[in-house]
Parts: sequence; structure tokens; C-alpha cells
Amino acid sequence: MKRRTFKIITFGCKVNQYESAALKESLLGSGCSETSPGENTDITIINTCIVTQRASYQSRQAIRKAQRENPSGLTAAIGCYAQVYPDELSSIEGIDLIAGNTVKDRLPDILLGSNDESNRLLSKDFKSDMPFQFLPIKGFLNRTRAFLKVQDGCQSFCSYCIVPFARGPLRSLDGASVIRALKSLSEEGYKEVVLTGIHLGKYGVDLKDAPDLKGLLHLIGKEGFPFRIRLSSIEPNEIDRELIEMVASEDWLCRHFHIPLQSGDDGILKKMNRSYTSREFASLIERIHETVPLAGVGVDAMAGFPGEDDRSFQNTYSLIQKLPISFLHVFPYSPREGTPASDFTDQVDGKVIKERAGRLRRLGHEKRKVFYRSCVGKSFSVLTEGWQSEENKMIKGLSDNYLPVAFPSPRLMKNNLVSVRMKSLGEEGLIGSIND
Repeated sequence: MKRRTFKIITFGCKVNQYESAALKESLLGSGCSETSPGENTDITIINTCIVTQRASYQSRQAIRKAQRENPSGLTAAIGCYAQVYPDELSSIEGIDLIAGNTVKDRLPDILLGSNDESNRLLSKDFKSDMPFQFLPIKGFLNRTRAFLKVQDGCQSFCSYCIVPFARGPLRSLDGASVIRALKSLSEEGYKEVVLTGIHLGKYGVDLKDAPDLKGLLHLIGKEGFPFRIRLSSIEPNEIDRELIEMVASEDWLCRHFHIPLQSGDDGILKKMNRSYTSREFASLIERIHETVPLAGVGVDAMAGFPGEDDRSFQNTYSLIQKLPISFLHVFPYSPREGTPASDFTDQVDGKVIKERAGRLRRLGHEKRKVFYRSCVGKSFSVLTEGWQSEENKMIKGLSDNYLPVAFPSPRLMKNNLVSVRMKSLGEEGLIGSIND
């Protein structure tokens, strides 16, 4: 019997990447084989994203491309787009399966036809008592870093955001299961694990007598795993002094924070339904910098939210400019049907949004260079990822504070933690040398 082949195309966040990796592992375990690039395949799975209009457009493009390249194969659209806008996807002819986030744990059986659900559309509403769907995974092929999804769902309902409708209520993986999953990843030889979730700072709030995120980190620290832990995005009002001090004192915890700002104007923040002020955000960043001076601090900023005039945009620009921020992730505002902000009457012109996003990106480039320069002459733990250039004998890697690093080596080094001293700035990061 011929083995069925599959291909998975993933858009969006680290949670989506984790879920795609888990689906891939399950399909391989069921006797399927992954298609090489350019080859025809029996099943094409597009794990979609809808955070922005561009993400939705890219998802639709991938669906139509899959249908052109494999007209006799099965095309499945899964994930957030399928969860929130299934009818919109249904208008694309030829999609064989539209499956939302509520059925991701059953997808292997559904795709392979062993599940009794034969409907083309499997997008069901979330239930308030829906448990966390743990998708176990042993490895991430060709990667030195592993992801572990420990939380799902969001109930913040920021006025611009569709994610609560795509991901449902807050759900967490219990601490004992987290430890077991980490032990499995340790046995696979990983040297870094990224803890990820849709609203990671709310870890544990849905579990009875369970630790919060800091408590979970304390449990992890007691295990003495031979790898480092990196945290994905955390909301600013969920990063307190204790968490910052943990990052400062525990060498297994990466000195890296990813914090959504969105706007530096208090009026816009209120319209966004964000629960902090620009002053509180500034105090947080300054506290991190004082406690962990070399921490990499990535910040999300949005350009062109409804009602953002020149003054409120300048407030955002000035706040970012004065703070010790390392990396800036810029998102042009994109109205999402079903969110309050999409009905606001004071929408910003698209050309203005593009111009403001460009200014913020240029500022982000400047902030990144300043941060890189501050790290020259200092040593960092770097996880090696293999050759940057085999011809020039240069190894690439990532430091604990999220510096892309290259250094000379006579031999291939992959999945090793090494101490590297930063010597100079390169074109895409820092150039260093291994400490003797």
C-alpha cells in the first residue's frame, strides 16, 4: 500500500508553529511521509492566521496555490482563519476540509479518514469549560530550539484583536505535564525550549491550586534541566519585580523579554482596551534595564490605530525613542471584522499608516544597532545553529539575550551552548570568538 504524503504550510505565531510540528509528528507516526519541496502531495494542510489582513491574504494565497499544484490532492485549511471566518473560506472552491482550533487534537484522524466526522466544515464554538488540548511532541526537525505550548486562549478583548474569538477561553497545561514534556525534550537533546502561549502571563489561572507562571518557572528550575528556557510574549502588566529578578539571577532563564506596547499614547491605549499607561510601560522597561542591563527587550508597536493623529503617533515614537528597547516589531493597523475597532469612524488613511509604520521600522533599526553596540566586548552564552558560511568557516547562533551571532570555527558546531565574546558588528548581527 502506498504511503500517503503530506505538506504543512504554517502562518502566524509560535503557537501555530508548535501545533503544526505536533501535527507533523502525528502524521509521520501514522505511516505518512512528508513531501519534499516541489513534489506533488496527497494532503496539503495550511495552518492559517488572521491577526492582520495580510496574514489572511497570505493564507488564501497558499490555499489557492496548493489547489493549483495538487488538483487531485486533499486541501485542508485549519487554524484561526477556519475558526473565525469559516464561511469566508467556504467561498473558495475546492477546499476539502475547513477545521477550526477546537478540533486540532483530532486532526490526524480526520485527515486520514479514520474519524467518523465527514463534514467538510468542522468549525465549532469554544465551550467555557473546554480543557487544554495537549499536543505532545518529541522533536522539531532541523531546529536547535524547541517550543512547548503551555497555555492557550485569551479573554482580554483588545478592541483591535480577533484572537479571543480564534483561540477561546484561558486554558493551561498542568505543571506535572509541563515537566514531563520538558523531560522528553531534554532526552531529545535540545539546549533551549521556548515556553509559549496565546496569553502566557495568564498561565495557571484556570487550574485549581496550580502555580502561576512564576511558580511554574520555579518548578522547572528545581529539575536542573540541561537546557535554557526562553519566554515568549508577556503583557506588560504581568511582568513584576519577582519575574525580572528571576531572569537576572537564574542562568537557565534567557535574558529576553517580548512585551506588547502597541501605542505610547494614553488616549489610544484606552481606546485599544489596553490595561496600562505609557508611564507604567516606561517604568517597566527602565526597571528591566536597571535589573538586567543586557537583557534583549523586544516591543510590539502598532501604527495607524483609529483616532491616531499626528500628536498621538509622535507620543508613541518619542516613548520608544527614549527607552532602552532592543528590538521593535511594527504592525500596521488592520481592521478585523467582528472587533469593535473595525466599526470606529475615525479610521486612519492607509498611506498615513504605511508612512508611520515605515518611520517606526527605521527607529527600530536604529534601536537594534544601539543594543548590538552595547554588547560588543562582552561574553554571552550562544546556542549554535550550524554553518553561516561553510566556505568561510563561520558558525551562526543565538545568544540568550537574542543576539544573532557568527564566529569562526574549524569544525561544524550545531546544538551546542558555547561562551562567545562579541568583537564587532556584522551585517546581520554580531561577530564574535569563542572564549578559551
